[in-house]
Amino acid sequence: MYFRLPQLAHIIGNKRIQRDHFRRLLVQEHEADRAVYKAIVTDQTVPLDMRLQVQRLFETEQPRDASATRVKNRCVLTGRSRSVHRFARLSRIMVRQLAHYGLLPGVSKASW
Repeated sequence: MYFRLPQLAHIIGNKRIQRDHFRRLLVQEHEADRAVYKAIVTDQTVPLDMRLQVQRLFETEQPRDASATRVKNRCVLTGRSRSVHRFARLSRIMVRQLAHYGLLPGVSKASW
């Protein structure tokens, strides 16, 4: 079986990878604001009308992509979103190819 590594010039321009990177930056940028808003909204000592007002302000002021749940784990080489290993952010296909070529240190083909 012959495996081909993808061309890097084509991969760097992948829109899915760029969108994921942008979302990760937004989450990191707005993390403190989200924590403050969430603390105020969930605090039972604050009056209900003030909590609702803060919640509406939060929904209008914060960008939607600033939520951590909108970040999708994608392969950094191909942009594939399914079966991505968290330890290296590589898809199972790329892990197999890179291991086959000996480009992953400490990973060898199993034999027993």
